[in-house]
Amino acid sequence: MFEDRTDAGDRLAAALVGRGLDVDVVLGIPRGALPVARPVADALAADIDVVVARKLGAPENPEVALGAVASDGSVWYNDGLLERLDPDEKYLEEIRTEEAANAREKADRYREGDGLPELAGKRVLVVDDGVATGATATACLRQVREAGPEWVGLAVPVGSPRAIDDLEREADEIIALETPADFRAVGQYYRTFGQVSDDEALEYLE
Repeated sequence: MFEDRTDAGDRLAAALVGRGLDVDVVLGIPRGALPVARPVADALAADIDVVVARKLGAPENPEVALGAVASDGSVWYNDGLLERLDPDEKYLEEIRTEEAANAREKADRYREGDGLPELAGKRVLVVDDGVATGATATACLRQVREAGPEWVGLAVPVGSPRAIDDLEREADEIIALETPADFRAVGQYYRTFGQVSDDEALEYLE
């Protein structure tokens, strides 16, 4: 159980330092990952920035992630859910376009209009506050991979065992402090898990 995101970041940072991980750039997934990513970047003496993705919600239940799209258009679909729910192709195209635009807008706000930092040939660690479905993490990792880094890792305080297993295909290395068999939601492993505003998240990039 983590006290809050900062505590989770401190503990994740200690674990990564203990592994002797060498990282050039830490990328947090806004908004909730920034309080986790900041102590990680500080401990690893790495640059910090963001990588942004948005979930693609199901037509009747937006909380159900059909997939996710990153700010560069990198997309991941949950094939099992698509087969089961069979959403209309027009709906999928519309929501992908809409959420890709939302992701670009958010990325522009965090980077003041600049794109991803130069990642080619670098060692890049993506950080989130937890992994439930793995949708946004997958889209983010795919965007990072497109930038040509030498190595891409994912570090989270807690994650669903199934999602972590699926993500093994997307990253060179995954570090998860906890992968409980009875995982239900990221928030259940934090004593304090309030919303992080954009303004608060931006402070962690300063």
